[in-house]
Amino acid sequence: MHKLLDKVFNFLYPVFRDWGMSRNFASYISLIFNIVILIALAYVIYYAAKFILVTLTAVFAQRTKTKFDDYLIQNKTTRYTAYLIPFFFIYKAVPIILDKYDYWELLFGKIVGIYIVLLGLWIVRTVFNSLRDYLKQKPEYSDKPIDSFVQVIMIVLWIFGVALIISTLFGIKKGELLTILGTLSAIIILIFRDTILGFVSSVQVAINDMVRIGDWITMDKFGADGDVIEINLTTVKVRNFDNTITTIPTYALSSDSFQNWRGMQKSEGRRIKRHVLIKSSKIRFLNDEDLQQMRKIQLVTAYIDSRQAEIEKYNDLRGVDKTLSLNGRNMTNLGLFRKYIMQYLMDHPGLNKNMHIMCRQLQSTAQGVPLEIYVFSSDKRWANYEYIMSDIFDHVMASVGYFDLEIFELPSQIGKLE
Repeated sequence: MHKLLDKVFNFLYPVFRDWGMSRNFASYISLIFNIVILIALAYVIYYAAKFILVTLTAVFAQRTKTKFDDYLIQNKTTRYTAYLIPFFFIYKAVPIILDKYDYWELLFGKIVGIYIVLLGLWIVRTVFNSLRDYLKQKPEYSDKPIDSFVQVIMIVLWIFGVALIISTLFGIKKGELLTILGTLSAIIILIFRDTILGFVSSVQVAINDMVRIGDWITMDKFGADGDVIEINLTTVKVRNFDNTITTIPTYALSSDSFQNWRGMQKSEGRRIKRHVLIKSSKIRFLNDEDLQQMRKIQLVTAYIDSRQAEIEKYNDLRGVDKTLSLNGRNMTNLGLFRKYIMQYLMDHPGLNKNMHIMCRQLQSTAQGVPLEIYVFSSDKRWANYEYIMSDIFDHVMASVGYFDLEIFELPSQIGKLE
């Protein structure tokens, strides 16, 4: 091609000479003419590549069953590739067209070479982004921290890309440049500390299956209580239940404690563990009159009859003097209330009967005797779970008085003033 351009220059030089131009000035006009021709040819190649890679590829992608090529088009991979082809042409053509202009050949060669490296990295980035989007729409990968791995790969590629650019720009050999980077590794580690920690944590999270996208986690240190919506190299984003977004450093997942509710969501029920405080001064033995009155409570009628018959048989065999209630075996109002609550829980339609159902007495406190309900709701959805729990304790607090018991409450300020 340079012979053809020389012939064009020799043909036009007499015209330039007649206009009074020197040969040096005419050579600059020829240089501009060469560059214009190069740019024109590059434009022609670009539009041809754009038609083939963008238009035809889009038509082809619509007819294929796979979604991967659709993501390539969405991330503009084909469009950026269409940009790259004419620059390859320019890079190869510069030494030919600017054969006699060493300075301009070196300058244009470096500029175009740097642009090709940057554009190549950008194309690789779009390919990995397409792969990330493609994997995320597959159920088996939708909850994996794919963003972290893509970011790590791109960081490594950008480091080599920058090294290649510096090598091209200043004429440093690539081996020498990597040696310099190795010497500066301590500074690099300091700069990319969070990135390196995040990468290690991402690997640990993925291998140990600690957190997935969509998991409900609670991390009090960072005020996070909601669903994980994104896991990348440096941060984990959590959408809290008040629709705020909390950002947690990725490495904190492996260094700090957090609560993952995935196990509960996959189980057959969600735990209800709550207690009420019963005034200890109201706990007493039940006499025959009390039992006769409480037989009207249908959930414990059969229990009272069978239990009382067992107690009377025991006391009769031992000749217990029942003129004093303390003697022998007796039923208490708290014990009967516990049995009532157990029967109520067994009949409650919102609880999973295949999991633990308990109404138990805890260690006494200065405020009274804690009576704890430990059960699992069959509906794990938050609103329904709260409704079931409230429904149970509404009934518990309303039924306490029927057993001559009271729930402990601190005296009100008005009562103190009076």
